[in-house]
Amino acid sequence: MLGDLVKLRPMGPSDAEALWRWNHDPDVMWWMDDGYAQPLAQVEKWMAERPRNTYGDVLFGIEVLADAKLIGLVALHDAEPETGCATLDIYLGEKEYWGRGYATDAMRTICRYGFEDMRLHKITLTVVTENQAAHRVYQRVGFVDEGRLRQVFRRDGKWYDQFTMGLLEGELR
Repeated sequence: MLGDLVKLRPMGPSDAEALWRWNHDPDVMWWMDDGYAQPLAQVEKWMAERPRNTYGDVLFGIEVLADAKLIGLVALHDAEPETGCATLDIYLGEKEYWGRGYATDAMRTICRYGFEDMRLHKITLTVVTENQAAHRVYQRVGFVDEGRLRQVFRRDGKWYDQFTMGLLEGELR
């Protein structure tokens, strides 16, 4: 899937080192639930054994169109054809690409895929309220705040709220 700046493509075992590196970078993971640290061998095993993309769970790498550099990932998961809804996760692991439009383009590209190819009606996500850069990206492509989850994310001993955001088909900008 092609955007203006990025290409979304399935991730595979050769992407394990980049995924491991991003997941161990405190700046990249600051506003995300980073779980427990995993050795590279465990990430390689997970990537090798991960089932292929299906309607309910798709994972794509975000590549820069200009040079095919892998800079992040995006996923639509928990998709159900009965409800036409899915949840979106995204992050850019290569920090030199932050704030340059790549996340916005990846968001538009994955949402187009969700609405056009998967025939979704709604895409949802959550974002920590203090993650203003991500919140602006989501609003820029048309997501609206639908609610606030109180004190559900913890970082460095402090609890934070999260916004629940949604985008209906036809609202993508």
